[in-house]
Amino acid sequence: MTHVSFSRRGLLAGAAGATLAAPALLSQTLTASAAAPMMGASAARHRRIMLGSFEVTTVLDGQRASDGPHPIFGENQEAEAVAALMEENFLPPARTEFVFTPVVVNTGSELVLFDAGLGGDAGTLTTQLQAAGYTPDQIDVVVITHMHPDHIGGLMTDGAPTFPNARYVTGQAEYDFWSGEDKLSGPTERVARLVQSNVTPLAEKMTFIGDGADVVSGITGMDTSGHTPGHMSYLIESDGAQLLVWGDVANHFVASIQRPDWHVRFDMDKEKAAATRKRVFDMVSADKIAVTGYHMPFPAIGYIDTRGGGYRWLPASYQFSV
Repeated sequence: MTHVSFSRRGLLAGAAGATLAAPALLSQTLTASAAAPMMGASAARHRRIMLGSFEVTTVLDGQRASDGPHPIFGENQEAEAVAALMEENFLPPARTEFVFTPVVVNTGSELVLFDAGLGGDAGTLTTQLQAAGYTPDQIDVVVITHMHPDHIGGLMTDGAPTFPNARYVTGQAEYDFWSGEDKLSGPTERVARLVQSNVTPLAEKMTFIGDGADVVSGITGMDTSGHTPGHMSYLIESDGAQLLVWGDVANHFVASIQRPDWHVRFDMDKEKAAATRKRVFDMVSADKIAVTGYHMPFPAIGYIDTRGGGYRWLPASYQFSV
């Protein structure tokens, strides 16, 4: 074995030499390789989990930033109170983001889509479905939670059904409200006219249900009205695992969940919507049921946490992958 000795003087000399050489080496490195170009923000556009023997895929149809969340959220509160709540939760006090997240459930026998997205130039649902491995003609059932434009805008493309082989399911009370001739004027006009163009032509293929009715085996409708007169949520169950598709029960993961009593501009019956939020939150938290919400932060799957009092959104992590 060869013995190697180091002297303090030799080490210092070597260190000095390395120090002198470092700028030259660094200069050569920087000259030889250009900086990587800026790529811009990016995020996944779909997330697939197993729920029992069902596959559940959440799909990001679109997202929009806007001023807020006040007065859209906390309409009955002072702007300062809403801003303070945002800052407590590490969110911008005067800017917010909306996301739009349809859900696809493969039961093994039927492919079920919940809500049809924005449609038009704003929506990307068919593109995102294809990226997730599905084509529009594979959709067997389209389920509508309610008939606001961001949920029914994608039902038609250039005047034809986007999902040509599908049948449709929605709440009877919701359809009856929006399809009434008296809704074609006044404050309901914009939505009612979209219902007339996008939903009414599909009525012959539509099943109208109420609270407790089955969509397909393993998927059950639940009355969660308030946001709209016939808003429905849907409980999915497979092999003992459960997931609630709650649509627009809550539309902001902080304002609507931590402060369920705060009024939301888009809730048509604000007090009933607040009562529905608390009823649903209590149910899913007591039974530890996972939820997916149309406007929750993507991938829009999580739980309601009641530890310490009140309600908080708890994003899912690896619960469905182990």
